[in-house]
Amino acid sequence: MAKPESRNSIQVIGRMTRLLEVLARHAQPVALKILAQASSLHPSTAHRILGALVNDRLVERADPGSYRLGIRLLELGNLVKARISVREHALPHMRELHAATGEAVNLSVRRDDEIVYVERTSSGRSLMQVVNIVGTRAPLHITAAGKLFLLDDGAEGLRGYAQRTHLPQFTRNTLTTVGALERELERIRRNGYALDNEEAELGVRCIGAGVRNDAGALVAGLSVSAPADRMKSAWSGLVKDTAEESSRSIGHRV
Repeated sequence: MAKPESRNSIQVIGRMTRLLEVLARHAQPVALKILAQASSLHPSTAHRILGALVNDRLVERADPGSYRLGIRLLELGNLVKARISVREHALPHMRELHAATGEAVNLSVRRDDEIVYVERTSSGRSLMQVVNIVGTRAPLHITAAGKLFLLDDGAEGLRGYAQRTHLPQFTRNTLTTVGALERELERIRRNGYALDNEEAELGVRCIGAGVRNDAGALVAGLSVSAPADRMKSAWSGLVKDTAEESSRSIGHRV
């Protein structure tokens, strides 16, 4: 049985959390009376707990008798964001996608004008070597994940990329003109997912969708790769759902 002081401590933590949640719902400072009512606390209890939160900089006094969230929460939130690993949060969802498709699932991030594959799940069932392995780099315009980043750059960013790289051709299917890429990026914008139609390697196709952080920034591309004759267009929905689940795991509200 928990000691009385332990139960009291747990109750206080719960009350603190309720007060912080009420403050989080308001953009402007909130009066003590409203805070007490919304958190179902007696005003004297709310006042005492808020005083402790003010001392710890988790809450700030605004006008007399009103409160708002404190700067310490921002500091703590930034620490959490800095320690979030997209790879660690995405990996469980990637494994589920791999189980559903039986094909390789990749996670990639952008580095300048290339993507870098940082994680991959694969059963090794394919006799064909899919080259998207951890540490491998590839130009943005030849991969599904890379096209997501080009779309995110906008029209001017795409033209700048084309000028810097000259859009080298890797297979007969590689898109090597700005016009062709513009049409492809518009299709991606409409559908919410990107394709690599044997543009990086003949015989290999890919479907990719973006992973976004709490600020809505595109931080990674999640994709499934397979031999062209095994790729199923119906997997596009699974890829989008997996990317959205990974995004939610790192704080994005889809």
